[in-house]
Amino acid sequence: MTPVEGLTSRLADWLPRQRWFGAKGRTVRRVTIAASTPLMTAGEPLVDHTLLAVEFDEGGPAQHYQLLIGWRRDLPETLGHVAIGEFGGRIAYDGLWDHDVTAWLLEALRAGRRIGDIRFVPEPDGQLADPMPGRVLGIEQSNTSVAYGEQSILKLFRHILPGVNPDLELHRALRSVSSREVARLQGAVEGVLDDTPTTLAMMQDFAANSAEGWAMALASVRDLFAEGDLRADEVGGDFAAEAHRLGGTVAAVHAELVEALGESERDPAELASAMTARLTATAAEVGELGPHADAVRAVFDELAALGTPLPVQRVHGDLHLGQTLRTPHGWLLIDFEGEPATPLRDRVRPDSALRDVAGMLRSFDYAAYRQLLHADGEADQQLLWRANEWATRNRGAFCDGYAEAAGADPRTQSVALRAFELDKAVYEARYETHNRPAWAPIPLASITRITTQAGSDAGV
Repeated sequence: MTPVEGLTSRLADWLPRQRWFGAKGRTVRRVTIAASTPLMTAGEPLVDHTLLAVEFDEGGPAQHYQLLIGWRRDLPETLGHVAIGEFGGRIAYDGLWDHDVTAWLLEALRAGRRIGDIRFVPEPDGQLADPMPGRVLGIEQSNTSVAYGEQSILKLFRHILPGVNPDLELHRALRSVSSREVARLQGAVEGVLDDTPTTLAMMQDFAANSAEGWAMALASVRDLFAEGDLRADEVGGDFAAEAHRLGGTVAAVHAELVEALGESERDPAELASAMTARLTATAAEVGELGPHADAVRAVFDELAALGTPLPVQRVHGDLHLGQTLRTPHGWLLIDFEGEPATPLRDRVRPDSALRDVAGMLRSFDYAAYRQLLHADGEADQQLLWRANEWATRNRGAFCDGYAEAAGADPRTQSVALRAFELDKAVYEARYETHNRPAWAPIPLASITRITTQAGSDAGV
């Protein structure tokens, strides 16, 4: 076996154990190197930019993942957790955790280097950090982020698709209209996949002294649960004022995206058809969804019957509290990639702004109910009542803030908003079943609530 064959064989086992690997639950049949570009070629470490093609036992198209493979003869203990294996007298590892590598990446972007098909492209008005090593942020999801001091943050996309990533595209669009609701873009790394210019990474201003909306919301719920005799509006950690401000921020971003990229219309029957197709496919995988399928389908049928075209525009596409940051100056929205499991062609297609509103409403449900997953006994009903109170209060505050900024209340489009909420909950039911089964009761309970309200004029 050659060193390359040994490396790809080891990667077939190593990749599925990474948090950012997007095909958990699928059996990897083979990993091959689709492209490799040497970046650091002298001394130690050596670094290759590598695009991996991952094939699966059940067939289907290969997925492509991006690695900066570092090579060292002796691996420092601090990098042992990202080691891949030893091949040809050197140890291969995930180089993004290496301070020498992150310092080199920053300098390559500052210099605007081009190496083979890989281009480091600084933005004309970007203010990159001074030369320094970066640090990988502790929470890894579908991508990996590296912070440089308190000025710059690099996001390396792990699952690579041909074309411009919507996150980069929409940040450039929002920069063109001087948006203050997103972090300013500093640069990007671009390559080629399937003969198509492709986004590999992007650098932005680092939102120092910020707090994630998800963490703030969870703290608010904990405060409420700890105060057994107080209402949500009486608790010191009440989140409603922040939910209101966040609604205004989302509305502002929607208006800026229309200004930058325009708007059009789509037939609600077309949107409903896509929702119904997702429901059918998910119900076949998630048995617990079966008893709800007819009620969900009925709401989608109501959307299809509206007749009047819905205004559509570019949207965030996967908006939730974890995609928001509260800075000393206000809220920022982050991560405009859209749903990772949704095909890129659908993520870049204009959609209703209600999809983002629905995503935030679903996120308030998640924040309220996740802490009840392990509750038992008589406390369940009391905590459930309090969770309902918190979710209802903050969902309403968010919509109030959105309505004030947009000049139109999303709740007046009750049929469409319910349909988008249910479509998101169906997506969540599949995601949770495959990734966090203990969380699946949250979207399933929300589906029950929304379909029960479907025949009434109940608000959010």
